[in-house]
Amino acid sequence: MITLALAKGRILEETAPLLERAGVRAIDDPESSRKLILATQRPDLRLLVVRAADVATYVQYGAADLGVAGRDLLAEHGGQGLYQPLDLGIAKCRMVVAVPEGFDYAAAVKQGARLRVATKYIGTAREHFAAKGVHVDLIRLYGSMELAPLVGLADAIVDLVDTGNTLKANKLRVVEDIMPVSSRLIVNPASMKLKRDAIAPLIDAFAKAVRG
Repeated sequence: MITLALAKGRILEETAPLLERAGVRAIDDPESSRKLILATQRPDLRLLVVRAADVATYVQYGAADLGVAGRDLLAEHGGQGLYQPLDLGIAKCRMVVAVPEGFDYAAAVKQGARLRVATKYIGTAREHFAAKGVHVDLIRLYGSMELAPLVGLADAIVDLVDTGNTLKANKLRVVEDIMPVSSRLIVNPASMKLKRDAIAPLIDAFAKAVRG
C-alpha cells in the first residue's frame, strides 16, 4: 500500500487536477468528506488528509510514503532527509518581509535597531535576518499576521503574499523577498528504496501531469 499525504485547502484544490491527470481519483471528495484516510480507485494507493504543517512530518517518519507540501513549510521543517523529486508548480506565492507604510525599514536596519518581527516561520525568519546581520526579536503568531504591526506588537512581519491585496488593505508594504514558494512532491527515502517499483511510476505520472 502506498500512502500519499495531502492538506485540505488551496494545496488540495490545486493538486486535484494533477491527481486526475496522474490517474489518481479519491472515491470520496477530500474537501467534503470527514474521513482522514481516503481510498482511491487504485487498490494500492490511499490518501491521508492532514494539516499542511504536518505533511512533512508524516512523510519523514514513514506514516506516509509521499506528500505534497509547500516550500515554506519544508524550509521551516528543515526537510530532514526528505527526497524532493518534483516542483509541482502549484500554490505559488512569495515569502516576504513587510512593514507599515510609514516605517523606515532601511534606516532601522542601517542604524542597527533591534526589530520585533511577527511570524509563524520562526526558523526561516531567524536564518534570513541572521544572514543579513539584522537583530530581531521573533514573535510567534499563527494567523492575522497583518494585525501585529497595526497594534504595536511588531515592527515587521514575515509571511506569505499572493496578490498583496491584504497587505495593501492594512497599509503594509513589502520591503524584502525571502523566497518564492510553490508546492513540492516529497518522498520518504526508505519508502523510495523499499517501494520503488510502485513509487517511481507515480512520480513519473506526476511529472507528466505537471508538464500538462
